[in-house]
Amino acid sequence: MAQVDTQVATQERATSRRISALAALRPFIAPYRSMAIAAGVALVLTASVSLILPMAVRRVIDGFGVERAAMLDQYFGAALLVALVLAVGSGVRYYFVTRLGERVVADIRRALFDKVIGMSPAYFERIMSGEVLSRITTDTTLILSVLGSSVSVALRNALTLVGGLALLMLTSAKLSLLVMLIVPAVVVPIVVLGRKVRLSGKENQDLIAQSSGKASEALGAVQIVQAFTHVEATRDEFGAVTEASFASALRRIGLRGVMTFVVMFLAFAGVVGVLWIGAHDVRSGVMTPGELVQFVIYAVLVSGSVGALSEIWGELQRAAGATERLVEILEATDPVQDPADPVTLPQPVRGALALKDVRFFYPTRRETSALDGISLTIAPGETVALVGPSGAGKTTVFQLLLRFFDPDQGAVTLDGVDLRAMERETFRKAFALVPQDSVIFAASARENIRFGRPEASDSEVEAAARAAAAHDFIADLPQGYDTFLGERGVMLSGGQRQRVAIARAILRDAPVLLLDEATSALDAESERLVQQAVDRLSVGRTTVVVAHRLATVKRADRIVVLDKGRIVAMGTHDELVAQNGLYARLARLQFTDGTSAAA
Repeated sequence: MAQVDTQVATQERATSRRISALAALRPFIAPYRSMAIAAGVALVLTASVSLILPMAVRRVIDGFGVERAAMLDQYFGAALLVALVLAVGSGVRYYFVTRLGERVVADIRRALFDKVIGMSPAYFERIMSGEVLSRITTDTTLILSVLGSSVSVALRNALTLVGGLALLMLTSAKLSLLVMLIVPAVVVPIVVLGRKVRLSGKENQDLIAQSSGKASEALGAVQIVQAFTHVEATRDEFGAVTEASFASALRRIGLRGVMTFVVMFLAFAGVVGVLWIGAHDVRSGVMTPGELVQFVIYAVLVSGSVGALSEIWGELQRAAGATERLVEILEATDPVQDPADPVTLPQPVRGALALKDVRFFYPTRRETSALDGISLTIAPGETVALVGPSGAGKTTVFQLLLRFFDPDQGAVTLDGVDLRAMERETFRKAFALVPQDSVIFAASARENIRFGRPEASDSEVEAAARAAAAHDFIADLPQGYDTFLGERGVMLSGGQRQRVAIARAILRDAPVLLLDEATSALDAESERLVQQAVDRLSVGRTTVVVAHRLATVKRADRIVVLDKGRIVAMGTHDELVAQNGLYARLARLQFTDGTSAAA
C-alpha cells in the first residue's frame, strides 16, 4: 500500500516537471562564472565561425569563373584559416564545458551527502537509503551528461539556428520565407511529444531509484535473505522493479524515436522542396551556383540544428526531472532542527539527565505512542538500567537522549538544559554510545576504534581495546590493528564486532555512557571481561544501560522497568524482585527457568 502511495505521489509530482527546473543548478554554477564565460565565448566563436564557412564555400565555387580565378587561392587559404579557428575554438569549448560539468556535479554530490548525513533518523523513516544513493549517483550522472555536453550542444545549435536563419534571409529572402513555413510543422511535434518524453523520463528515474533501494536493502541483509531461503523471492522482487524500469525506458525511447523521425523528416523534406525551387532560380539566372550552394549549406545547418535540438530537448527534460529530485533532498526540512540562537552547555559536563513528562510517537507510527508520559531523573555518575519486554521503549529513550527525535510532549535535558536549546553537535560530544547492532566500518581495526576520538594516539587506541577485551583477537588478525575488517565487519564474529564497538566508546571518554544491549553477543568469558571494563569505565560517569539479560544490570544503582512506553517500577534488583511484579517475572524466567524467584 505504501508503495502504491509513493507511486501515485511520484506521478503527481511528474506532471509539474519543466525545463525551468534546471535553473536550480544556478547556485552551483555561479562560483565558476569565469569558467562558464570562457566556455560561452568559445561556444559563440565556434558557432560564428561555422556560419562563415558557407560564405567561403560560395566564394570558392564562384571563384572558378575566369574573372575571379586569381583570388581562388586566397579563398582556399581563408577557408583553411576558418577551419583552424573552428578547431581551436571547439577544443577550448570542450575543455571548459567538460571541466565545468565535472566540477558542478562534484559539488552537487558533496552538497547532497552533506545534507543527508546530517538528517535525523525521522527523515529516513520516509525514504529508503538506497533511493537516496540512487539520486546521488544516477541522477547526478544524468546532470553531468547534460552540463558536460547537452547544454553546450543545445546552445551551439540554437546559435546556429538563429544565425543560419538570418544568413538564409540575406542569401535569398524568397527561399528563406519558404523555409520558415516548415518551422511550425517541426515545432508542434517537439512540444507535443516532448512533454510525453519528459513524463516518461521522470517515471523511469523513479523506477531506477526504487530498483537501487531494493538492491541496497537486499545486499545489506544478504545473510538473512539466504538463511531464510528468500533468494528467489528477492530476485523476483528486484526483477519486477527492474523490468518495470526497462518497460518505462522503452516507452521513453519509443517516444523519442518517433519525435526524432517526425522532426527530421519534416525538416529535411521541407529543405528538399525549397532547394528544388532554388535550382530553378539558378537556371533562370536569379541566383549564382555559389549562392545556391551557400543557401543549401545554411539550410542543412538550420535543419540539422532543429533535429539536434529535438534530440537534446528530451535529455534536458530528463535532467530537469533529475534536478527536481535532487532539489527535493536539498530543500528537505529535517524534523529535528538546531536553534537559531543555541545555548552553550555548561562546562565541565556533569552528566545529569532528565526526561520530564515525555510523550513520543514515531513519525510513521502515529497511532501508538512509543513513550507515554515518562518522567525520569538520572544523577551525575549514577548507573541506571532500563529493562522490560521488547518494544517497551528502552531504545527509544536513547533515541531521545541523543536527540535523533524530539518528544511530542515534555522535554529531555542534560545538566538542566533542554536538548532542543543546544546544537546537536555540541551536546552529543558528551555521549558515548554502544548500539545494539554494532556498526563496523570498511576500514582497519585501528580506524574503527579511533572513530570514537579521531585525534587519539595508537597507544590510546590499544589501551581502549585492552579495556574492552578486544586486544587479543585484534592482535591475532593478519595485520593486527591495521587489518581491514571488510564491509560491516564481515571478518569478525558478532561478539568481536561488539567488543570493537565498546572499545570505540571507551576511547571516546565521554561523561555519559549509553549501552544498548552492549554484551548481548558476548560469550560468558568475554561478557565477564567487558562487564569489568564497563564497571571501571562507569566510575564517575553517568551510565544508562539497556538490557534484556538481567544479569548485566543487577549491579546498577537503579533499575527502571518499562512496559508499553511507561515506567511501571523502579528500584534495586532486590527491591524489584521483592515487589513480585514484571521485573520479578522476567528474573524468574531468566534465572530459574520460571520455577522460583531469583535471589
